[in-house]
Amino acid sequence: MNTPQMQSFPIRSYTKKELALCYFPQAKNPHTAVNHLMSWINRCEPLCDKLHEQGYQKSAKWFKPKEVRLIIEHLGEP
Repeated sequence: MNTPQMQSFPIRSYTKKELALCYFPQAKNPHTAVNHLMSWINRCEPLCDKLHEQGYQKSAKWFKPKEVRLIIEHLGEP
């Protein structure tokens, strides 16, 4: 999926904290933002499946560009 909206958000490597704060800028604590983002990701089974196919590891501190693209395709842009 390559929509014009997706092109406005830069696809690059992000720490989990960076990406989570893009989705939840109002979070008072970055850890809370990460927890919310990971909760969204974990509830989206197709996204989880595709992330694991890409080699995503739960303990990773960074999302690779391919993983960021998948997240945006399934959850929308922040």
